[in-house]
Amino acid sequence: MEKKRITPERIKEVIREVMNEMSPEQRSPEHRSADPGPKKISSGEAPRSGARKTACSVAIGGDHGGFKLKETLKKYLEEELGISVRDLGTHSQESVDYPDFAIAVARAVATGECEKGIVIDTMGIGSSIAANKIKGARAALCHDLQTAKNSRGHNDANVLALGSKIVNPGLARAIVKAWLATSFEGGRHAKRVQKIIDAERC
Repeated sequence: MEKKRITPERIKEVIREVMNEMSPEQRSPEHRSADPGPKKISSGEAPRSGARKTACSVAIGGDHGGFKLKETLKKYLEEELGISVRDLGTHSQESVDYPDFAIAVARAVATGECEKGIVIDTMGIGSSIAANKIKGARAALCHDLQTAKNSRGHNDANVLALGSKIVNPGLARAIVKAWLATSFEGGRHAKRVQKIIDAERC
């Protein structure tokens, strides 16, 4: 079956499909009343799955508590969205330390090796704290579409933190899609983000 090209219209369509699979309490009020307004995603090298690759490359990592959700999202990003993914571990459910993987993802983003990052543990809190210790990384712990879009539009977050026990796979896919599709709004928010950047130099 031929894959559909990733366009803004297709992004909206998939978000609607995912939201229809979720219960009403899982849906963000903002999503029910407003269109997600995704930006256009550019194309690039074709991935192994045959879908078109985009210019956006995502580093992903998590501990044993985030392993299953990491694997689900990695497959979703590569096969459904055609996005290049760099998996920084962990690669099993054997107990490991979440800072190791959150820091690795944050460094990949901060150094420009990857455009954005996703970090996952059981609650998402520890990974977000660890990722934010890396200069240049702005990690946001998100639990619905509203927080995901706000973290990008207002805070220019470049690392998304998720808790595997807070969001189910369907909601996690919708959050990731909305987060990647939302652009930084700039304007008055640029001054505020710059203050965050300046604080890293102290």
